[in-house]
Amino acid sequence: MGFWLVLLFTLLTCTNLSKSDPSDEACLTHLSQSLSDPTRSLQNWTKSNFANPCNGFTSYLPGATCNNGRIYKLSLTSLSLQGSLSPYLANCTNLQSLDLSSNQITGPIPADLQSLVNLAVLNLSSNRLEGEIPPQLAMCAYLNVIDLHDNFLSGQIPQQLGLLVRLSAFDVSNNKLSGPIPASLGNRSGTLPRFNATSFEGNKDLYGYPLPPMKAKGLSVLAIVGIGLGSGFASLVLSFTGVCIWLKVTEQKIALEEGKISSLMPDY
Repeated sequence: MGFWLVLLFTLLTCTNLSKSDPSDEACLTHLSQSLSDPTRSLQNWTKSNFANPCNGFTSYLPGATCNNGRIYKLSLTSLSLQGSLSPYLANCTNLQSLDLSSNQITGPIPADLQSLVNLAVLNLSSNRLEGEIPPQLAMCAYLNVIDLHDNFLSGQIPQQLGLLVRLSAFDVSNNKLSGPIPASLGNRSGTLPRFNATSFEGNKDLYGYPLPPMKAKGLSVLAIVGIGLGSGFASLVLSFTGVCIWLKVTEQKIALEEGKISSLMPDY
């Protein structure tokens, strides 16, 4: 009797592990539709596999890792993938690591990623992403890594990201970000990990600690000094010329007055 109970429990467990999750299926289906795969690296990313991507801890999809029948890691790096990020990524609610780095993905970072409450690693670096960094990422309280370097992201760094107390790696270098670096990220206090200048450099209009002070825009100091010296010399020449003219006029007036006086004096 005990043997049959153990066998029945095992069968039920295996059946449960192999059962697909509709949220994961929607996530994978829409991600596949939003991306272009010119090198055909994702040939096994098919509709049938989306319906049943996992068998316990085993994944049928290249780049995907399973845990208890759910997708918990996606690593699709350096595959020349094009297209955009699907907001349906938020349906992979068990996802703990999302790494799509070193591809050619364009468009914005979906604010919908805030639904990935278990996400610990977000690496979207070395793509062609545009738009602003969504402040909603602060809702992913378990984030340890945010790597967005070498994209075309613009706008300011959201102050809300400084609320991520688990954040130990942060890189937004080489983008088009502007404005001040939030003190909650650039000058963290207490035991929170600190980020150096390399995390922020390569953004022309970004400023604040730990970046070095911005260089003065416009004319250089030497140019300003040169202009000052030139202006001073020009003023000196004009002043000297004015004095010479004044002396000449005065001399002529004196000579004229002397001539008048001489004509009025009697001859002896």
